[in-house]
Amino acid sequence: MGKFKLTIEYDGGRFKGWQVQEDARSIQGLLIKAAKTVFETEKVEVYGSGRTDAGVHALGQVAHLDVNSKMPVRLIRQKMNDLLPHDVNIISVDAVSPKFHARHDAIARSYIYQISRRRNAFGKHFMWWVKDPLDVERMNQAAAHLVGFHDFKSFSNEKGTEKSSKVELQQLKVVEKGDMVIVHIVASHFLWKMVRRVVGCLVEVGTGRMDPAKFKEWLEAPSQEPAKYTAPPAGLFLERVYFPGEQVSKEFKTLL
Repeated sequence: MGKFKLTIEYDGGRFKGWQVQEDARSIQGLLIKAAKTVFETEKVEVYGSGRTDAGVHALGQVAHLDVNSKMPVRLIRQKMNDLLPHDVNIISVDAVSPKFHARHDAIARSYIYQISRRRNAFGKHFMWWVKDPLDVERMNQAAAHLVGFHDFKSFSNEKGTEKSSKVELQQLKVVEKGDMVIVHIVASHFLWKMVRRVVGCLVEVGTGRMDPAKFKEWLEAPSQEPAKYTAPPAGLFLERVYFPGEQVSKEFKTLL
């Protein structure tokens, strides 16, 4: 079996998420279907570095493709992209070791969340328009409580599907870029809905409706309260997946 690393970008607006689901449109499902056609075999596996939920986008999702083929990587990319819809694009294909695993080998992931301070004619599906004024300094005060190795059960909806709710959160910054407020978050891994709940609570802090100290309380004593503030999926992007030997960057890229 040959193994290839795929780096993929996609607009998640028309999908039910990354993972294959019965009777639902998924990115993983489309990639598998395209690979089966390109390689003329049913024996293919496409495994992602992690799941993205319905409506969530990716600037640099990573997956591995297992298939019995020696086709040049340039042709793999070209042929698969020819079969994919306009909202899914394979950026690059690289031959990798048979032991490479997109999820298990990843050492960190980064996400960005795009918040608009004004109504925007072009970004409805790629940002969250927050009408209330946001105090970015207060948001960063709250964010500082979360950096480090903590139990993020309060910010998760895993319902016991993960062995542990403890996560090493390496970076969490809120940055102003013109009319946009960008949340950049990097961690070893992420729990289900964790980023959206963190962002939603940060917005509550930014509007002045929540005390930054609440974040510290929720780390010390699990609470269901953050679930009430879960941010919508449209503004969320999986920005990058890091592997051994790669330096985690404080810089980030945005879509708009």
